[in-house]
Amino acid sequence: MPALRRLLTVWVLVPAIAALALWAFAWPAARTAPRDLPVGVAGAPAAVSAMEKQLSAHQDAFEIHRYPDAAAARQAVEDRAVYGALVAGPAGPELLTASAAGPTVAQMLRTAVAEGPDGTAVHATDVVPVPAADPRGAVFGAGLLPLVLAGVASGATVTLLRLRGARAMAGLAGAAVLAGLVGAAIAHSWLGVLTGSWWAEAGVISLTTLAVGSGVAGTAALIGTAGIGVASLVMVLLGNSFAGVTSAPELLPAPVGDLGQQLPPGAAGTLLRSVSYFGGAGAGGPLFTLALWAGLGLTATGLAAARRRTPAQDEAVVVPAPVGVPA
Repeated sequence: MPALRRLLTVWVLVPAIAALALWAFAWPAARTAPRDLPVGVAGAPAAVSAMEKQLSAHQDAFEIHRYPDAAAARQAVEDRAVYGALVAGPAGPELLTASAAGPTVAQMLRTAVAEGPDGTAVHATDVVPVPAADPRGAVFGAGLLPLVLAGVASGATVTLLRLRGARAMAGLAGAAVLAGLVGAAIAHSWLGVLTGSWWAEAGVISLTTLAVGSGVAGTAALIGTAGIGVASLVMVLLGNSFAGVTSAPELLPAPVGDLGQQLPPGAAGTLLRSVSYFGGAGAGGPLFTLALWAGLGLTATGLAAARRRTPAQDEAVVVPAPVGVPA
């Protein structure tokens, strides 16, 4: 009977994981569409009203922000306040995009406003383009999963090697720092996919690895070795598939996009884009998310180790020998 139960467990568990993986990856991809995507408009009041009406024709697709002029709209794109901006100028309508924020979004905007409200062709300008080494953003999107796997590996290794307390935290931190240096050397120095500050990018990769690794180790410290599997499923299946790195969080069905940004993979993708392509603009939120995950994971790892210690391990009690009896 025990052997039969184990066999049934395999038959049930494997299809369940397959179904979860298909749901996590295929469902968001099949429902990709703009949902309250932040877009700016600028120009004369009459032209702005016409452009707003044009954008509003796409039901709930865009969240429209008004700007006083083209310079302000361009700055909003560079600051990651909006994904693009439609500007009415003397030479005709112009669409400002930032393919570095997501080539899929930029292409979607170009398709949505291929013509202005009066039917004239819209000239598109890529304000913050993707690097020449990664024109479709495919390499950037593919680079997230290895970072998550590195974090999972560090947390699992620390747990399985039975490192506790300060040793566990040192192992997680050291692995994260080295992963950051190696990652920046490959993605920036070799492949040329990242184009910002080398050390800032290395820091983001390190923090990502630490957030994922400490999340895995902290979960395992609290609930046992099974925590490795639980945390890995959250990070790899949900975190990676809900990150929106190959598109944008606003293109994923609710509440997947918002949830993904609260998990380390989604926050890491957003933060790395900000640091590498936008000079750090919009980095505050994802930086806080990664730091919070890292802090909570390290705290759980340390507290669980302290709780396992017994009073007999904390202090040695010396019992004096009776008088006249050799010690």
